Amino acid sequence: MADPELVDVVVLGLGVGGEEVAGRLAEAGLTVVGIERDLVGGECPYWGCIPSKMMIRAANALAEAHRVNELAGSAEVRPDWAPVAKRIREEATDTWDDKVAVDRFTGKGGRFVRGSGRLDGPNRVRVGDRVFEARYGIVLGTGTRPSIPPIDGLTGTPYWTNHQAIEVEELPSSLLVLGGGAIGLELAQVFARFGVRVTVVEAADRVLAVEEPEASEVVATALRADGVTIETGVKAERVSHDGAGFTVHAGDRRFTGEQLLVVTGRKAHLDELGLDTVDVDAGRRYLPVDERMHVTDGIWAVGDLTGEGAFTHIAMYQAAIVVADVLDHMRRTKAGPDASGTASVMGGAAGVVSAVGGAMSTGGSTAAPGSVPVADYRALPRVTFTDPEVGAVGLTEQQARDRGINVQIGYTDLTSSARGWIHKAGNAGFIKLIADADQGVLVGATSVGPAGGEVLSALVVAVHAAVPISQLRHMIYAYPTFHRAIEDALRTLK
Repeated sequence: MADPELVDVVVLGLGVGGEEVAGRLAEAGLTVVGIERDLVGGECPYWGCIPSKMMIRAANALAEAHRVNELAGSAEVRPDWAPVAKRIREEATDTWDDKVAVDRFTGKGGRFVRGSGRLDGPNRVRVGDRVFEARYGIVLGTGTRPSIPPIDGLTGTPYWTNHQAIEVEELPSSLLVLGGGAIGLELAQVFARFGVRVTVVEAADRVLAVEEPEASEVVATALRADGVTIETGVKAERVSHDGAGFTVHAGDRRFTGEQLLVVTGRKAHLDELGLDTVDVDAGRRYLPVDERMHVTDGIWAVGDLTGEGAFTHIAMYQAAIVVADVLDHMRRTKAGPDASGTASVMGGAAGVVSAVGGAMSTGGSTAAPGSVPVADYRALPRVTFTDPEVGAVGLTEQQARDRGINVQIGYTDLTSSARGWIHKAGNAGFIKLIADADQGVLVGATSVGPAGGEVLSALVVAVHAAVPISQLRHMIYAYPTFHRAIEDALRTLK
């Protein structure tokens, strides 16, 4: 077997976060080896954010066409899945080929290795018979995969995960969706709007169980209006497949469909990473990291496998912190500690700030002036792209109460706002504010509506910067906009 090859950094897993770290460090002049067994870029560009939002855009266009009859005359709509599948294939995924992404990375100076890598002791990563030894560190970005529940009869059947749902070129006549979270509801609504008979089966007592109950109610109502059957409080006990379709058995109840989509969460497969060779427990669901994404000495992690949220924006946020910290570690390794602390950012990284795109100054609060930024998830935004959209940031009402916060609630129905009244068809939604009465700031908020995710941005700033509620009340909100409903909600805080 060949001797280990010495490089500066090894990035194991080139999903969104790993690709960002590897590319920026390569641009900064480090020798970087990026290892990926599947597609460079991960879930988001091939089976997640990008293609699913193309599907949603198409489905929403159909819904808007139907609303013509209420607003502007009459329209006849005939859904056709072929243009959607073609766009996903040709524009989003290059038919699930990552050549462009690989070339993008190697064009920045990185070295790409296709294969399944694993840790092989401190500072070492093995890919087949090859071993790479990292001078400055290893970054793990191996993401997550669908977590399939241990339901009797499910294994061995041709059920779908999000992969098959995104890749589908001919729609089934009917679809069972096992799981009423964000992904399940987004896809359920899309397929229903294209004429598929859809049934959502959810074990919890409501869909979107991680969001506010009011959001669950609005979205469930909207999906039912699109023809989706929603069954909550139903625990699937057995699945059968007869070659023509699926049956989900739950006690004495039966749910049938030509196809079955399983979207019951995701899991990081830590047992595959060789964590035992660096004395890290691989028995957890996710990989714990500190505020600078350290797993242990010389090892960082980014993205879904950290358990901080399966969102592209979290992976990119963490990537900026890792880039800054790796460069800081490199400088300290070469030059020794700098007592002033200012060189933490600018010392060994001087001349590469432009290459890392300002990552040195992003990432939340800092431990000391000039130091590497640390992660701050207080204002983590999330959006469910149903119609209406559900945007949320920070704590829900229940989470705030569970933490002992003196909670004030502000709420307004979007339909009572000027813009909601003007919008009319498809105007369901609300703004809900969660305030800390003792501190006089917002600690959470939910924005549901036709532009719920866009309206959320103002609320994210308010939570992230702890803007005093007195200042939020004294702002000028443009009229007539959806975000003006924030002002209405502020008036109701009690």
